[in-house]
Amino acid sequence: MVGSGEKVVLIMAVLVMLAVRGSGAKGREPVRHRVGGGLNTWAPNVNFTDWSSRQKIYVGDWLYFGFDKNQYNVLEVNKTSYDKCIDRDFITNITKGGRDVFQLTEARPYYFICGRGYCFNGMKVAINVTVAPPPPPSPDPPKKGGSSSSVGGLSRMMIVLSLLAFLFFS
Repeated sequence: MVGSGEKVVLIMAVLVMLAVRGSGAKGREPVRHRVGGGLNTWAPNVNFTDWSSRQKIYVGDWLYFGFDKNQYNVLEVNKTSYDKCIDRDFITNITKGGRDVFQLTEARPYYFICGRGYCFNGMKVAINVTVAPPPPPSPDPPKKGGSSSSVGGLSRMMIVLSLLAFLFFS
């Protein structure tokens, strides 16, 4: 049997859970960025520096590299290897099938090159990944002092019925 103090804590937990779940507040969805801007643009003669300078790339986003896997590859490297086009001792070879994706899991700079000498012809990209800014405030904030018929998008009746069911069955 649950004591009265425990019931209060459980009721508060249920209320918070319902309010948060029904609030409609969602985090930013990850975005897939096509490196170079197109489907098969991991190739020579693409200005990757210009492309990356125009991107807003956040933690959780994905990079899509489209290329001919028989001719090119994609290697994640450190800054020194990026600057000098060194394709040995890379961090990760993300080359799989020529339509490869890579998730950016940390806020930091990432460096990618193409080996086989293509890096010297400009096939390299530096990506600066940051933490996404918080979502903008709701366009219609609730009025102060007014009564609200819902909490986080749930009707008061739904909350009351949930609490009554909880109390009845516990």
